[in-house]
Amino acid sequence: MVIALLGFSAGLPFLLVFSTLTAWLRDVGVERTAIGFFAWIGITYSIKVFWAPVVDRLALPGLGKVLGQRRSWILLGQLGIAAGLLLMSTLDPTQSLAMIALAALLVAFSSSTQDVALDAFRIESAEDTLQGAMSAAYIFGYRLALLMAGAGALFIAEWSNWPLAYVSMAALMGIGVLALLWADEPAHQTREQRDADEFDMVDRIMGCEMHMAARPRWQRRLIGAVICPFLEFFQRNGRFALIMLLFIAVFRLSDITMGIMANPFYLDLGYSKSDIASVAKIFGFFMTIFGSALCGLLVVRFGIMRPLLLGAVMVAATNLLFALLAMAGSETTPSLSWLALVISADNLSGGIASTAFVAYLSSLANKHYTATQYALFSSLMTLPGKFISGFSGWVVDSWGYPEFFTLAALLGVPAVLLVLVLMRHQQQSATSAALRS
Repeated sequence: MVIALLGFSAGLPFLLVFSTLTAWLRDVGVERTAIGFFAWIGITYSIKVFWAPVVDRLALPGLGKVLGQRRSWILLGQLGIAAGLLLMSTLDPTQSLAMIALAALLVAFSSSTQDVALDAFRIESAEDTLQGAMSAAYIFGYRLALLMAGAGALFIAEWSNWPLAYVSMAALMGIGVLALLWADEPAHQTREQRDADEFDMVDRIMGCEMHMAARPRWQRRLIGAVICPFLEFFQRNGRFALIMLLFIAVFRLSDITMGIMANPFYLDLGYSKSDIASVAKIFGFFMTIFGSALCGLLVVRFGIMRPLLLGAVMVAATNLLFALLAMAGSETTPSLSWLALVISADNLSGGIASTAFVAYLSSLANKHYTATQYALFSSLMTLPGKFISGFSGWVVDSWGYPEFFTLAALLGVPAVLLVLVLMRHQQQSATSAALRS
C-alpha cells in the first residue's frame, strides 16, 4: 500500500509537465512547434543520474535525522512539486510562456529528485523475489496518478479553467506526503560496512592496492558515491553491459516520441477535452491496468524477456494505428469508438511494456547502489526519446500527423532487435552455468 501511494506521488507530476501541459498550451493557441520544444523539460528526468549520487549518499541536515535519508529526500521532492504546480496555476501561457517553462522545470527537477530516492526506497524495502510485486504496486499507483493528472485535470479544465486544474493537482500531492509519513525507512548499511565493501571492491576491480582507508574523506566519498556504482555494474556484466545500456536507451524511443503530440493530435482532430478525458484517459487507464496484470501473469509463466519482447513489438505497432486514425480524421472527426480502439491497443501495449521493463531494470540494480544505478538506467530510458520528441511539433507542422506516427513506429524497431539479443545472451549464460555445475 505504501509503495502504491508513493507511486501515485511519483506519477502525478509527470503528465502535468508533459501531455496535460501540451493540451493546455494547444487549447490556448500556442503553436505546435513551440509545444514540441516543451518536451525538452522532460530531459530533467533523463539527467538525474548526475545528482543521484548526492541523493544516494547525503542525508539532509535536520530532516534526515527525523525521517531518514530516503524519506527526507522524497519529502523535499514532493514539496518542490507542489510549489511548482501552484506557480504554474498563477501564470497565463499566452503572456508568460517562458515563466510557464521555468515553473514546469521546477516541477520536473523536484519530481526527478523524488524518483531517485523513491526508486531506492522501493528496491531496498523488499527482497529480489518480491520486486515483481513491488513493481506492480508502484505502477498501479503511478497509473492511477496519470489518470488524475490526465483525465482529472482535463475534466476540471473543461468545467472550470486550467489554473484550478493545476491547483487541484498540487493539493493531491498531499496523498504522497501522508504515505511518506506512514512509511518506514528501509534498512541501510552502516557507513563502516559500506566503506569496507567499497574498499575491497575498488582494490579488486583496479587489480592493485588503492589504500582507500588512508585517502582523504572527499576522495573516499567521490569514489564510493560516483565511481563505485558504475564500476560494479560493468564488473558484474562485463562488455555486455554496453548492450544492456543501449537497450535501455532505445526501449521507450517510440512511445516517448509520440507522447508529446498525443493531446494536441486529439484536439486537432476535433475531440473535446471531455472526450479526451473520458476515452483517452479513463478508458485508457483500465486498459493499462489490464495490460499490467496480464504482464504479471506472463512473467510468472514465461519469465521477463518474452513479455519484454511482446511489449516492444506492440508499442511500435500501435503507433501505426495512430497513423491510420490521423488519415481517417483528415476529412472529419472520427467516431469515439475509433478513438477507443486505438487507445485500447496503445494502453494495453504500454501496460505490458512498462511493467516488464520496470521489473527488468529493478533486477539490474545492486542494493548497495540502488539510487545511483537505477537513476542511470531510468535516465538512459528517457533521454534519447525526450531529445527526439522536442522536434515532434516541427515534424507534424512540416509533414503531418500520419508521417509523424509512422516515423515513431519505426523508432521502435531497434528495441525489438535488442530484446532478441538479450534473450540469446540469457540463454547462453544459462547454458554455460549449467555446464559449469
